[in-house]
Amino acid sequence: MIKPGHRAFPRTVSRKLANDLLRASRLDAPAVLVGLRSREEGLSSSEVAALQARHGSNQVAHERPLPWWRQLWSSYRNPFNLLLSVLAAVSLLTGDMRAAAVIGAMVVISTLLRFGVERRSHGAALRLQAMVGNTATVLRRDLAHEAADDARRYFEVQLHGRDSSALEVPFIALVPGEIVLLSAGDMIPADCRVLVAKDLFVSQAALTGEFFPVEKFVDRQRFAGDNPLELDNLLFMGTTVVSGTARAVVLTTGSRSYFGAVAAQLSERGREPTAFQAGVNSVSWLLIRFALVLAPFVLLINGAARGDWSEACLFALSVAVGLTPEMLPVIVTAALARGAATLARRKVIVKHLDAIQNMGAMDVLCLDKTGTLTQDALVVAQHTDAFGADSGTVLRLAFLNSHFQTGLKNLLDTAVLAHMPPDTAQELAQSYVKIDEIPFDFQRRRMSVIVGAADSDGEETHRLICKGALEDVLSACTAVRQGLATLALDKAVLERLLRVTRTLGEQGLRVVAVAERAVPRAQATFSTEDEEQLTLVGYLAFLDPVKTSAAQALEALTTQGVTLKILTGDNELVTGKVCQELGLAMCGMVLGPQIERLDDVQLAALAARNTVFARLTPLHKERLVRALRSDGHIVGFIGDGINDAAALRTADIGISVDTAVDVARDAADIILLDKDLTVLAAGVREGRKTFSNMLKYIRMSASSNFGNVFSVLVASAFLPFLPMLPLHLLVQNLLYDVSQVAIPFDHVDEELLSKPLQWNPQGIGRFMLYFGPLSSIFDLLTFALMWWVFHANTPASQGLFQSGWFVVGLLTQVLVVHLIRTPKLSFFDSVASWPVLAMTAVIMGIGIYLPMGPLASYFQLVALPLAYFPWLLGILLCYVVLVTALKRWYIRRYGWR
Repeated sequence: MIKPGHRAFPRTVSRKLANDLLRASRLDAPAVLVGLRSREEGLSSSEVAALQARHGSNQVAHERPLPWWRQLWSSYRNPFNLLLSVLAAVSLLTGDMRAAAVIGAMVVISTLLRFGVERRSHGAALRLQAMVGNTATVLRRDLAHEAADDARRYFEVQLHGRDSSALEVPFIALVPGEIVLLSAGDMIPADCRVLVAKDLFVSQAALTGEFFPVEKFVDRQRFAGDNPLELDNLLFMGTTVVSGTARAVVLTTGSRSYFGAVAAQLSERGREPTAFQAGVNSVSWLLIRFALVLAPFVLLINGAARGDWSEACLFALSVAVGLTPEMLPVIVTAALARGAATLARRKVIVKHLDAIQNMGAMDVLCLDKTGTLTQDALVVAQHTDAFGADSGTVLRLAFLNSHFQTGLKNLLDTAVLAHMPPDTAQELAQSYVKIDEIPFDFQRRRMSVIVGAADSDGEETHRLICKGALEDVLSACTAVRQGLATLALDKAVLERLLRVTRTLGEQGLRVVAVAERAVPRAQATFSTEDEEQLTLVGYLAFLDPVKTSAAQALEALTTQGVTLKILTGDNELVTGKVCQELGLAMCGMVLGPQIERLDDVQLAALAARNTVFARLTPLHKERLVRALRSDGHIVGFIGDGINDAAALRTADIGISVDTAVDVARDAADIILLDKDLTVLAAGVREGRKTFSNMLKYIRMSASSNFGNVFSVLVASAFLPFLPMLPLHLLVQNLLYDVSQVAIPFDHVDEELLSKPLQWNPQGIGRFMLYFGPLSSIFDLLTFALMWWVFHANTPASQGLFQSGWFVVGLLTQVLVVHLIRTPKLSFFDSVASWPVLAMTAVIMGIGIYLPMGPLASYFQLVALPLAYFPWLLGILLCYVVLVTALKRWYIRRYGWR
């Protein structure tokens, strides 16, 4: 197995795959072809068909969309839906069809709502799965059997003197032994061994996160240990050709490739429960435990007091239903769906609805530097002479070097060409002609072009212009230019030069040296041996500029209480400079090699103390995310490469972009169609609104229902009849829950959006124990009112008693929506949204209408005397005053979160 510390998920790649790739790298090209039973002119169509039957399609096994029935089951499966289903089944068995219908409706509504929203979101995400460059060019010994496929086009190519027929085939159709032709811009369709290469440079950023492309050769040029990704004669699925051409033979395809092995491991590994799932489950089981404890008490008291155990059982079942917030799945799903719709308007795809709440709870966000905080596009920041003074000569020489080279034009060359004014660039390009070039390679880390004056009467000599890494260019220099003078490059001068370049490096700039020398006009061809006795002219300093919106977005996230941690593979100097430009406080800098020496406990302490982590491998990123989660944080992670996929899956909320590799998109919970951090700040705010509204319902429903059950226990001990029929409890609970449907659209106080919100089952339980019995006080007052004032104290008059308590119970439950939806003074300092106001008014009206209207007999209610309503108003006013007073005391003692 690949040793820890190497790049690209060393723990996920099997020893067999690593050994197979290493063996293919060590063999010469003819031996590799013999081992694969292939030939330089390619496979025949019959051979390809046989290999396809044996090896299957060249598909990476990433996270597949669930079949509709499994997604439906996933939408249904949560503790509350399961409990409600059990209660509905029991109601059905006991003959209470109305209760079974009401409970079943709650379950169906919540399940279908969640299923519909997630299905639609998954569909949008799947439309992003198409990979760029989905066909490959292969050689075929015969084309006779290929004519049936109209989607394939044929063309003749001549490669290295051999006439061969070439064919474009989909990636999915490739098999081991195929000969593929590659050129600039192609995506490599499988793991391959290079057979022929000319100036071949490949970007492996999707696998390793490396900034610069690497050069590939036919034979191994350097020892790479046992890490396949460092083998310079192997190509890997998912990487791209930056420049040059090649012919290669396919070694492994699909899930047997390096890319596929990583993707399969990630897909098979179960996602750990997120903070949302753990929070919902903990709150669910808290309320279920209350129901399991109180319902038997109701059964025993009523059965013992009245002797009718069948009726007592039915009533206890109704109490259990009444204690359970049936609408919780609906409210939660509706709140999450509304948040997803809001983010969709901002070009954000929410794959998993739970991610909305996780954004609101997130208190740590881990993000990469390149492309997230910066523009992922280098610019020329300075062009100086060897001693730090501005120099136009250096820029002109660098331009000629970048303009005339035909090999790899990397981001540095692009920046140089873009920096030169168009008129000057055109003049220079026309003033010189290219004589030859010495291509770049990663051993010399420099490249040179030889140019001469376009005017034949110009210079008597040509100029060799060299550009490259500082130390490698200096190693070829014997002199340095200062103004018009040329100085010998002795030890004292070298120390001066290193001080200048060190200063540039400390500013977070990438330094490239430029040197030149005159060469004879008669010399027509050049080699690396001619890169000697150069004169250092100066330096180019490059910067990956920060995004204009990044600083504002980071400030907004910090203001919202989100701690930012930078996790990057870049070096510490560049990372520090970017953080300084963005105004990010750096509370310690940790490097990847330091992480290697720490166990998980030590790493968790280190991760908590520090905010910037540089020179990281993908394994380091995953360990850091896991360490932060183990310390109780709700962690978000932003990434777009396969090297980020493990950290994305480990985080509570994984965030990727539409241009990410498919494995990263699969692992993510949220996909940004615009890579803009300002969207994240808005998402955090939306998540907190959603979370706050969910907590409102849970607090209101749990405390109110608990108070009702507590009142039932007290009343059952002395009343000669049931204080409320099972039907009354169900209808009251249903009406109250319907009044909560508008909660997802309620306003949220700004104070509640300033910090992360997290699940607190103990706090919810405490809230129930304080505010639940408070409502019972007014239930008992209502009992006394109906018993002594309206003389509803016999089984014959129980309808009046039950109607009086039905109205008071429902109206106090609906009022509590407004009283405890905010820590502020209700109706004055904080007013609910109009949907909430309208819904509560309608439900209060229905509650009064039911006993007074023509439907009273259906619900076994009786009309209330007019004298009841002044008492009702007084009870409600006293209830408002007492709840407000208790709320203020509770906030002073325990807070509101």
